[in-house]
Amino acid sequence: MAVEAHSRFILNGRGHVYLSFRGGAEGPPETNGINSVMIEDYGFIGDMETSALVSRDGSIDWLCFPRIDSPSCFAALLGGEEFGRWLITPVAEPRSKSRRYREGTLILESDFENDEGNVRLTDCMPLRESHPTVVRTVTGMRGSVRMRMELLIRFDYGSTIPWVRRVEEGLICIGGPNALILRTGVPTRGQNLTTVADFTIAEGECIPFTLAWFPSNEEPPAPVEADGEIAATEEFWRGWSSQCRFKGEGEEAVIRSLITLKGLTYAPTGGILAAATTSLPEKIGGVRNWDYRYCWLRDATFTLYALLGSGYRDEATAWRDWLVRAIAGSASQMQTLYGAQGERRINEFELPELPGFEGSAPVRIGNAAAMQFQLDVYGEVMDCLYQCRRAGIHPEEAAWRIENGLMEFLESNWSKQDEGIWEVRGERRHFTHSKVMAWVAMDRAVKSIENFGMDGDARRWKAVRQEIHDDVCRNAYHTGKGCFTQYYGSDQLDAALLMIPLVGFLPMSDPRVLRTIAAVERELMVDGFVYRYHPGHSGEVDGLPPGEGVFLPCSFWLADCLNMAGRREDALVMFHRLLDIRNDLGLLAEEYDPVARRLVGNFPQAFSHVGLINTATNLAHGNGPAKQRCH
Repeated sequence: MAVEAHSRFILNGRGHVYLSFRGGAEGPPETNGINSVMIEDYGFIGDMETSALVSRDGSIDWLCFPRIDSPSCFAALLGGEEFGRWLITPVAEPRSKSRRYREGTLILESDFENDEGNVRLTDCMPLRESHPTVVRTVTGMRGSVRMRMELLIRFDYGSTIPWVRRVEEGLICIGGPNALILRTGVPTRGQNLTTVADFTIAEGECIPFTLAWFPSNEEPPAPVEADGEIAATEEFWRGWSSQCRFKGEGEEAVIRSLITLKGLTYAPTGGILAAATTSLPEKIGGVRNWDYRYCWLRDATFTLYALLGSGYRDEATAWRDWLVRAIAGSASQMQTLYGAQGERRINEFELPELPGFEGSAPVRIGNAAAMQFQLDVYGEVMDCLYQCRRAGIHPEEAAWRIENGLMEFLESNWSKQDEGIWEVRGERRHFTHSKVMAWVAMDRAVKSIENFGMDGDARRWKAVRQEIHDDVCRNAYHTGKGCFTQYYGSDQLDAALLMIPLVGFLPMSDPRVLRTIAAVERELMVDGFVYRYHPGHSGEVDGLPPGEGVFLPCSFWLADCLNMAGRREDALVMFHRLLDIRNDLGLLAEEYDPVARRLVGNFPQAFSHVGLINTATNLAHGNGPAKQRCH
């Protein structure tokens, strides 16, 4: 059943014309009476151990210290300023605001202009071995501008008001194990449990502010010189981003996506976090709000290709090493996701005191999907390690022993039902994508033996590989519908079916594949983007109330399929359409609401940026990831 919608033609900013589907009558998007900062209004800064979101107004509304998955000290993002934020902004309302990253960096510059003049706010998280720090500088560009600073520290997701005391070198704020020290030359005062400052910045002046974390039982760290820290951080990022070897359509977007991936990396281990946030809703006002501050095995091969194809071999190797360490142990205990250091206990709980982004409750910490049974991750792990061998990144000797254990487990368990790629919270099913990825695991194990001389029972694994292939073709293909479907016995579509040709399960020329792609275009596309599965039936599949945005990685997969099928122009149009929904800083969330025309879901989302990089590479090169992976 096609998604119900009204249609019209849209001419986007690049001159591409595409069919636009709009639910309901024409008119401005519904806001449900809520006037709030939108997800795309945020910028992202990070130091490869933690990160922060900065609004257009100059407010840091989300910051977790000392790690990206630590409890926050600013949680205004999920409930309003009373849950913690750090605002620096002109007193008089700006008539214009603009912002940008310094080229090739994760240093954010925001300009505010009003009748008094023009001022620039620079936000940076220096790359330090200890004591994570936020550096903010206010620079007078023109005139004399009155400024206001408001610092509300609320530890533990907004629940703990700190003990604040003034010392010679600054203002120390303590709450349980955590402490922050604010250093600035501007006089501050307490006001309604908030630290505030009023100051004036003249043309040519620069006023620094630094906020550093330290354990509350230790002495505060030595002060840092703001300009020097920003200069050193800029030098690092420019040097790193200049190593990108991608050339082609969307080069600027690829570089920004790579910088975002690097910013989401937990440097001590090489793990790459799925997103910087928790509980940003997939539907405004809905309950599909998850904690994404963890590392998913499912992202393994996609991420590997994005890094290797862009010239970042060291990062790819670090990601591989994290993967091997994380999955070490019993194959039956392999999880779908892990903490930044490979932690396994990721208990999920709710924070009822936080109202959520635009009232989207509950706010969740942790992720119960870690304990689900998801067959597809076995395929992703085996494929990632196989592609590492192809790229000359040879796993440690212990890696193949781990892989053997995974194959032995999968041999006895591939025929079971699972929760699948979308981590459903309803009943388990025989999901087609899960079975396809079980086939991928067997296929890559066989190829590791045949192509790289690894020890193993290739004959037995070939037989299992064929058994899985026959099972999928027999049970997942709906003859009446003329395409593959989401799970055995279903007549519903799933965008994950687009992976069938992209992983080499069947060739793109197979009529069943082409008909499946056509069915996805027909039934799951809205506004030229792709839903994971039909939103009207989502509750039947995943056990949750229906309603979510289009899933951006699926839209990139469709562009890859179109390109492989010889429809390059259609693929390019889709790719540029995806580029057009990035925010002004080049950042993407997990999903996009095509009716309200806004980003939804956690932000920035690594999987979306990985999809952008890989699709750009597929379009730019005849032998991109989509072709490499299926051979």
